[in-house]
Amino acid sequence: MDEHIQARLISQLRDDDIRLWLEPYTTDHQHIQELSERYGPVTGFAVDVVRSALEMIQSDAVMKGEGNKEYKETSVATLELLLPKEAQISEQNKKKKAHLKTKLDITAQELKKQISKDYGLQHFNLILKGKILSPEKRLDEQNVKNNSKIMVISVSSENERNVMREEEKENRSEDEGVQRTRRGFQILSERDGTEDPATTPFLEIADQKGNPLQIPDNERKALIMAMGFHEKGRALMKNRKHSSALFYLLMADEQFKQCDSTILNAVDNFAVLQLDIVWCYQALSALSHLDDAKQRVQNAERCFLRCYGDQQSRLQQIKGHTGGEDVLFLRLDLLQSSLAYHSGDEKRASDLLNKAQELYGQLSLDPEKLNQLMSLGFSEQESRLGLRACRGNINDAALHLMQRNKERDEMKEREREKRRRRLQDINTLVELGYNKRDAAKALHQAKGDVDKAYGILLDRAEAQMSDTLDLPGLSDSSVRLMGDESVSQSSPSSLSEEPSTSSDPPSVISSPMDEELVNEVLKDIPRHEEDYLDVTLEEEEELMARLRSYINK
Repeated sequence: MDEHIQARLISQLRDDDIRLWLEPYTTDHQHIQELSERYGPVTGFAVDVVRSALEMIQSDAVMKGEGNKEYKETSVATLELLLPKEAQISEQNKKKKAHLKTKLDITAQELKKQISKDYGLQHFNLILKGKILSPEKRLDEQNVKNNSKIMVISVSSENERNVMREEEKENRSEDEGVQRTRRGFQILSERDGTEDPATTPFLEIADQKGNPLQIPDNERKALIMAMGFHEKGRALMKNRKHSSALFYLLMADEQFKQCDSTILNAVDNFAVLQLDIVWCYQALSALSHLDDAKQRVQNAERCFLRCYGDQQSRLQQIKGHTGGEDVLFLRLDLLQSSLAYHSGDEKRASDLLNKAQELYGQLSLDPEKLNQLMSLGFSEQESRLGLRACRGNINDAALHLMQRNKERDEMKEREREKRRRRLQDINTLVELGYNKRDAAKALHQAKGDVDKAYGILLDRAEAQMSDTLDLPGLSDSSVRLMGDESVSQSSPSSLSEEPSTSSDPPSVISSPMDEELVNEVLKDIPRHEEDYLDVTLEEEEELMARLRSYINK
């Protein structure tokens, strides 16, 4: 609430061109009292509340000016910290912003040690403008500047087992938990159909109906890593572990940015990720401190417009319905309302909240209809998604779900037949004397034509014989074979666990440890491709109530 009052007053001061850090406001406090009496009726707050807020604004401005002077003279920067609730702060400092003075040529790890000492925190990450600071890198190398605002995010007890002691990880940029997750998705991305499809899981990126599309190899791993980290983060969000979730979501954000913009513009995954990141910000009470939040919400809104079309026309054409995606727009409206409130724009905040509440009413489901669909054999998740997709019409929802299950079964049958034919073709080439990996790669290059694949293998063998004459000692073990990948080009896309249909062999041999890592990451991959649209609306309802109470005050 204090930050909202300050935001309103800062906006008013800016409009009136009043600078509290200059005379006469710094030397004659009567002028502050006069401003309080002037702005009280305008803002709707009590005069004493306005005066207290103005004094805080003045104190911050004066401190910033002194900090700027100190930085110019000594290179000692002042950083503003957004601390977690468990930080140990004295009673007299609880209403003040947390500031820390430091040189910028130290590592983030050294800064963490100082924060740990000052505020009694043990396991946490530092975030600047939506990016996780690498412990081993210097602050100035990571764009930390004087007056930078840094978010301090605690690591949950669940992850503490995977976080090494400070002295053991000074030269490490990733904690053990992230490394295990990364390794698990790398293994999955490198698997192909040479293994037994009945026993070997494979991670595939597919469109809304489960149809995989090929993309260049250099895009594939970044996408799989991005979507994998995103799913890990979403799994944590469902359990309201927003601090841990944010870490994985920001990792996903970094991976997505390595992908070609044409891919990101064609699917809604990146937009959903931006919403999820900002949703974690607001859950951690950090929304008002981050300009990064505003930028991400704007990016999400633009991306939804590109992917879904004006009035969701493109989405209607692709899926035949648009109701399910309304949960995304509910969160978008709520986050925009919260950002507007914290920026001091109560009118816009109220308008957006009213819009969100209307949409919430449309998305709230009749329990009786939900039970009726479940009595037909559909799961609770399927029933909820079906009703929302069909905007509460139970008959349309039942037909939609039956049709969707039929399409899913047909797609799986096509995939099984495709894998059967591919394994048969690989075995045919193996019977001609080639190893399974070379056969798989040649078949991929030939786009499934076994005769062309045989020709490729013959040409390769002749070339290797020639190379051997010219370069003694060269063997095929020096050739690194890469796997192929798939991604959706229609909105939205999702991760699904399927036996492999990839054509290239894996670059590594799996070990029992690899299988353990794979099983860990697969726990967070949803079985339903629209899982990201399935929300209970409990958190949304809580945020609406909180915003309404703020605005009513």
